[in-house]
Amino acid sequence: MSHVTLIGDRLASTGTEFVYEGESVACEGCPYRKQCLNLTEGVRYEITDVRDDGQLLDCAVHDTGVRAVEVEPTSVVANVATREAYAGGKAELPGSCPHTECPSHEYCVPDGAEFDTEYQIETVHGDPPHEHCQLDRELTLVEFKPPDTTSN
Repeated sequence: MSHVTLIGDRLASTGTEFVYEGESVACEGCPYRKQCLNLTEGVRYEITDVRDDGQLLDCAVHDTGVRAVEVEPTSVVANVATREAYAGGKAELPGSCPHTECPSHEYCVPDGAEFDTEYQIETVHGDPPHEHCQLDRELTLVEFKPPDTTSN
């Protein structure tokens, strides 16, 4: 389900993905709080439409202002333990990884997914980008189903 929210003008482009981090201290006293702070924290969203007819509004966080966009929760691509990698099944992230230079690091510690949380697997992509896991984990690249945020 689509949500209308406000986002920084420089980010307001169809297809842009972001993880909603919640309120900034600079948001205090803003007259647009209800329109801007209306998403679920920690969820990855994709901009599906930019309201070009809407006006550019001043913002204490975004230096060029904010504009109205439509967003939808989107999937998160992640590595999970191979034994849990089944479409329709549930899996958790395998745990933190200190190897930031690894080509799979962004999938082992993906934005928009938390450790110790189960996610439903929508698609199994297969082998991860790395050749060998430095933590000796057997991993498979999957796509988690977008969360249901209709209660917001």
